[in-house]
Amino acid sequence: MKQPTQLEFGSIVGERYRIVRTLGSGGMSRVFMAEDLKLPGKQWAVKESVAGPQVMKLVRSEAEMLISLSHPRLPRIVDFFEHPPSGAVYLVMDYIEGITLEAYMKGYQGYIPQEQIVPFALQVLDVLDYLHTRQPPVIYRDLKPTNIMLTPEMEFILIDFGIARSYKAELDQDTVKLGTVGFAAPEQYGAGQTDARSDLYSLGALLLYLCTGGKYSEWTAGVEGYIRGELPRHLIPVIRKLLRQHPEERFQSAGEVIGELRHSADFKLAQQGISVNDASMDYAGTRVVAVLGVSAGSGATHTAIAVSHYLARRSRSVALVELHSTAKAFARLQEVVEGTSVGQSSSSRRFEVDGVHYWRQTSRADVISLLGGSYKFIVLDLGSGQDNERLEEFLRADYPLVVGSGAEWRVQDIAGLARSLQRHPQHKWNYCLPLATSEAVRRLRKELDHDKVFALPFHSDPFERDDEMDQVLDELFRGVIPDTRRRRFAFLKRQR
Repeated sequence: MKQPTQLEFGSIVGERYRIVRTLGSGGMSRVFMAEDLKLPGKQWAVKESVAGPQVMKLVRSEAEMLISLSHPRLPRIVDFFEHPPSGAVYLVMDYIEGITLEAYMKGYQGYIPQEQIVPFALQVLDVLDYLHTRQPPVIYRDLKPTNIMLTPEMEFILIDFGIARSYKAELDQDTVKLGTVGFAAPEQYGAGQTDARSDLYSLGALLLYLCTGGKYSEWTAGVEGYIRGELPRHLIPVIRKLLRQHPEERFQSAGEVIGELRHSADFKLAQQGISVNDASMDYAGTRVVAVLGVSAGSGATHTAIAVSHYLARRSRSVALVELHSTAKAFARLQEVVEGTSVGQSSSSRRFEVDGVHYWRQTSRADVISLLGGSYKFIVLDLGSGQDNERLEEFLRADYPLVVGSGAEWRVQDIAGLARSLQRHPQHKWNYCLPLATSEAVRRLRKELDHDKVFALPFHSDPFERDDEMDQVLDELFRGVIPDTRRRRFAFLKRQR
């Protein structure tokens, strides 16, 4: 097998990326920081790996799979190319500023604050849930401290997808046995094919590693004595179930673990003045709010506008996207804003109202490009359509919001939608009922067994501030608007 090219400072790869420095290396791959010659000031991480002719087809298919992923806790893969003379292949992805979880643990002598462990687990579960619910499911297979990056804003991001794979139901075992000893599930070493439950085993190993100060990642005799005494006791049975040897004895999905942690952690975190939802949503970067109407006329666009201007008043850099190539609402609004005649909208699909950037008749590809910009929030107006493209964007959003009629005889429409999509995790969903009574909200909360159901008050002008509407949105988005103060790692300060 050929060796990678000898890249060094100043080398240019792909006729676009100039190497700045080496970020890390291992096995048959190296990762470099590179500057973009076409986008001055933009930095990327470039991963160089060796791929012989016999596995090149597999490498290409895996690269295509990675490029299709879009989640705030995953670096975006933006380019892939080959260098046939050397047998090297290159993945270009987001450069993440920060340190690995392993380095963070070392900086605190193996100690991570106990109040961060459940929120951390929920963040990891959030991205695992996203990967595992792809079609086909994506199995990460190498969850460990060195593959988790911690940003200065305390955002956890998974890196290094070198051995991720798409799950193939027809296989009994993996063709290649890969993973890190101590964190990989038993089936990664010949006992069967890896699936979502394999990643959940690795999560259990990672949590045990954090709870024992980095001493253990496998449940062995006497390990209980090394688990820190101040940790929430409910974590122990969760970790033990995650670490069962047989996949069928573990939790069966990330959503199931999320439900268990939310149920058992509520009281403990409430005592500290922190909600589980607040903790799990506290991360930096662009976040997506998706607004889906149950039926035509339910008020999805009106609600999306109100939400966007609310977020713009409390945060900054908000984009409101009309994700429908034939929708007309934003075109009419643009005519009013720009003072043009009916049917004479500007050729530009972007216009601005009170600090919110409106994007009319936008495609999914445009949304992906916007995620790489400077917006703190992107609000997707999905209308009432449930085609595959819009439904997938709703399901992958950080904050999915369902809008249904508040009329007594239409409230059941929301319950019907939830039942029709019951195969998808719904723990992140939020439900809004314009003009609904408190009794209607109470009944729907009970029927859905979900506390994030809200009645929206009468709000004639969604562009303007309304005290009653703000009170409801304050509760709906509690913990979502980030603290913009930049936090640094204390142990790094001590070293300066």
